[in-house]
Amino acid sequence: MAIVLASYTLTFYNSNNITMSGVMVQNSQKFQILVDGCHNVKLQGMKVLAQGNNKNTDGIHVKLSSGVSIMKSQIGTGDDCISISPGTSNLWIEGIAYGPGHGISIGSLGWKQQELGVQNVTINTVTFSGTTNSVRVKTWARPSNGFVRNILFQHIVMVNVKSPIIIDQNYCPNHDASCPQQSSGIKISDVTYQDIRETSATKIALKLDCSITNPCSGVILEDLNLSYQNQQTEASCVNARERVSGLQKPNNCLLKN
Repeated sequence: MAIVLASYTLTFYNSNNITMSGVMVQNSQKFQILVDGCHNVKLQGMKVLAQGNNKNTDGIHVKLSSGVSIMKSQIGTGDDCISISPGTSNLWIEGIAYGPGHGISIGSLGWKQQELGVQNVTINTVTFSGTTNSVRVKTWARPSNGFVRNILFQHIVMVNVKSPIIIDQNYCPNHDASCPQQSSGIKISDVTYQDIRETSATKIALKLDCSITNPCSGVILEDLNLSYQNQQTEASCVNARERVSGLQKPNNCLLKN
């Protein structure tokens, strides 16, 4: 097992069969924990902390890895609490308390034209408190052969989250002339949001902004119940083929092509 301590507090690189439990990691200059090129990793009972106003201080960043589980932990950072990069598969996240931070992000993806996909990811029984986002997929608006598929977000509690549910295939954090201004080649399919509840900090709780050339498909919204100031929240869907089942709040998405 290779462990590297640098600007990242803790890095596991090209390693197999890793178990870590009950460790506190905090205040790295960049990612707190990096899992890169690893297989069969179990992180449990972790406490991962960074100041809420520090950019690029992701809590746990997973890339090019399979069979990773992150369980029963507390994560609060200035950026993504958990970020999931190309080449990640069979990832299980359960029993995590998040906040502050940007929640869980798949991506950003699609910066390179030749890029591995992300598949078979489960986020189960987690809580987000005061985060800017909670469950997000973000891809650059440029050609790529990558993909996101077989993703399950279920049994999630959100407390005062600004943007609870997002698919953003026009991702560009600076929102300026340097943004690609093309169409994302990342194909997003078979994504399920199930049993997500409590409160949003904004009126629009669900935003699906999918690729013009590769519309999202197989998006299932089931038993969502999110409120904003004791009122029903709203949803916005663009280029998405979604199926709604038992959806109370937000409203059913209106398909816009």
